[in-house]
Parts: sequence; structure tokens; C-alpha cells
Amino acid sequence: MGKPSEQEILAALSRVQDPELHRDIVSLNMVRDLRVDGDRVSLKIVLTTPACPLSDSIKEEVARVLRAVPGVASVDITMDAEVRAHRAMDGPTPVQGVRNIIAIASNKGGVGKTTVAVNLAVALAKRGARVGLLDADVTGPNVPIMMGFSAGFMAESNRGLEPIERYGVRLCSIGFVLAKGSAVIWRGPMVGTAIRQLLHDIPWGELDYLLIDLPPGTSDASLSMAQEAPIAGVVIVSTPQDVSLEDATKAISMFDKLKVPVFGVVENMSYFVCPHCGERTDIFGHGGARATAEELGLDFLGEIPLDAQTRAAGDEGVPIIQSQPESLQAEAFMALAEKVAGRCSVLGFMEDAGARPGAAAAGGVS
Repeated sequence: MGKPSEQEILAALSRVQDPELHRDIVSLNMVRDLRVDGDRVSLKIVLTTPACPLSDSIKEEVARVLRAVPGVASVDITMDAEVRAHRAMDGPTPVQGVRNIIAIASNKGGVGKTTVAVNLAVALAKRGARVGLLDADVTGPNVPIMMGFSAGFMAESNRGLEPIERYGVRLCSIGFVLAKGSAVIWRGPMVGTAIRQLLHDIPWGELDYLLIDLPPGTSDASLSMAQEAPIAGVVIVSTPQDVSLEDATKAISMFDKLKVPVFGVVENMSYFVCPHCGERTDIFGHGGARATAEELGLDFLGEIPLDAQTRAAGDEGVPIIQSQPESLQAEAFMALAEKVAGRCSVLGFMEDAGARPGAAAAGGVS
């Protein structure tokens, strides 16, 4: 049996498709460092995100098709990831070093948006991504306490406000320089200026994803964010109640008008499982966010259960994804991270192909 040629190996690999992009891994330039040494084949598969939930299945399929090539006795596959950079359209200035900006938004307070943001950021970091988290709620910053920092701990620093790393995530919040209990009483233009400085004057470094924890509402901060930086997409956080879903729909409408894609909707506080008896209770109802997403043609990104330990972990400054990584809640956040990273990759691929979707259309691609 003769030695397999590189052309034969590439032909076999072209039968393997990326399940999210629906293109073969050869044309997507995911096959790197291919070497054929007699009956042995080695190569690297470079995924579009380290948070890809299908990494193992892609690797298994590659091994299967290569072992079927006549003359191949062994296959050595290395898996890697290279996050695509969001291609900025005319208008907003890219943030230096940041490949993708993902906003976490709601139009209603109290839905657990910051809890989702911090756990999503840590989950992406745990999957190997370079992640930053910007607290854009300048009048009510909660990221510091949820990530284990005391209020105003940078207030006396001579270097001013700068990012600091915790749990693998680079963080920055105006809360770092505000004394405990201090109120920020600013009009809209000052909020816009603060957003601009937090984005462009902070040395974020090289990041695959910069998550932005937006304040509730559809006014100054969200508008300034969309004007100041190219947002790859938005995650809308809602609870199951009708009043929350109505507000979430308004937030989606705002981003649609701003021509910012919406990755999808996540239902927080979706259900409660009794830690003693295991009985499930839908305290705030259930399934409303999924129905709303389907009605609007968006992806439903998942259900996050209501849980006292998640709340306690936030109060203690150690997100549940970090403190209890094997818990049901942590698994839900990790699944959310995989879906968000996948949506970011899909929309980035569409942009490269010249098919920039609007917000409402973004969820229909997969």
C-alpha cells in the first residue's frame, strides 16, 4: 500500500464540516501544519473559539475520515483555537487589542444581568479565551463586589483607573475608585464621556472577548456604547414573567434600531430546584423567554436556575462558576458561554462573507 499524498488527506478532510458554520474545515482554513510522514499524518485543527462545545466531535470525525484513507496507519491531531475579530463597520472606533465586544443587556433591573455577565466572563476564561469585563453601569456598579473587590480600593492609587485580573478575567469598573456608598449623579453627556474613556483610554490588552455589563434601560449608556465601539452582538437577559419579557422586547427593539446584532435571549431565574427534596418549582413562571425569542426570530440561549448559592457566591465575590464548577448552575453558565461564543463565530463568519445581519435577523443563523 502506497504512501498517502497530501492531496488525498486534504480531500478526506474536506468532508468534515464545522457544525455551526456549515462549511468544510479545509475551506475555513481550520487545517494547519499538515504533515504526511510515510503512513503517519499529523495536523492542527484551529477552531474559531476555545469555547466550542463540539471540539471533541470535530476531532473524532477528523480522526475517522483520515484513518479511512488508504495507507494511513496513525493520526496525530492537535486542537487549537483562534477567535475571529469582529469586522467593524463604518462609524464606531474599534477598541485596541479587542477582537469582539459582547454587551449583556436588559431593559429591566433586578433580572440578574450582572450575575449573568460575571459568570459568563469567567466561563469563557475557563474555556481558554482571553476575556475582559467592563462595568458600564457607572451609576450603580456591581461588578466589583461580585468579583471580590472592595469599593474604592483604587481610589488612592497614583496610576488612576486600570484593569485588574481576577479568575482569569481582566476587569474594570468605576466602582474601583468610588468610596463605598458614594453616589454618581451625572447627566447623560457625562455618562457618555465615561463610557468612551472606559472603552478607549483603559489598556485592555489583547482580548478575544470584552463583555460589557450595561445598566438597565434603553437610554444614555447603551446608546453611547453602540456609538463608541463596534459591538459584535448582545445577550438579552430576562426572567420568565410577562413584565420582564415586555421590557426585554423593548431592549431588543433598541438594538435593532442601532443595527447591533442580538445573539439571543437567556432566561434567568428560570426555575427553582429544592436542595432537600429535588422538587422543581417555576417561581416566576417558565418558558416565556424561549417563546419571546422564537416569536422574534432570535436564538434562545438557555435557562439559568434560581439558586441561593448563586446569590451567595456573588455576595462573597466568588462567582458560582468559580466556586462550584460542578453545580447545576455552573453547568448552565458554561452552556451559555459555549452558545454565545458560537453565535459570535457564526456572525463573524457572515461578516467575512459580506452578509452583515441586523439585530432581529441574527438569531436565525445556525
